Amino acid sequence: MQAVPTRPQTVLIVEDQMELRAIHTALLEHHGYRVLAVGDGEAGLRCAREQHPDLILMDVSVPGIDGIRATRQLKDDPRTGHIPVVIVTAHPYGSVGSRVREAGCDGFIGKPCDPRRILQEVRQRLGMPSAV
Repeated sequence: MQAVPTRPQTVLIVEDQMELRAIHTALLEHHGYRVLAVGDGEAGLRCAREQHPDLILMDVSVPGIDGIRATRQLKDDPRTGHIPVVIVTAHPYGSVGSRVREAGCDGFIGKPCDPRRILQEVRQRLGMPSAV
């Protein structure tokens, strides 16, 4: 009997700063995760609904639908409500904390942050990537 191949754990990054998207994508891919990366809220919603990632790293200040509104829409949708969403933002927690909690976000990382902090958060939530 043949083993069924498993899909690598997938992280969706919703971040409008191209440099941060590239850094976080390269780091996570290097450590064995599959990464989807988009630059605005609408694309994040679309990608989450089509690809069903295992975790979403969501910036608050992205073009179009901001990260908090996008998270609320994802959490209200039965197809995506189970996906953990971690806010990654330069806004201090105090200024967005209640909105982040009300939207259903599962975690918060302040920017700037060492990229290893992103990897640590992903590993904490998803574990080490499965060997493919």
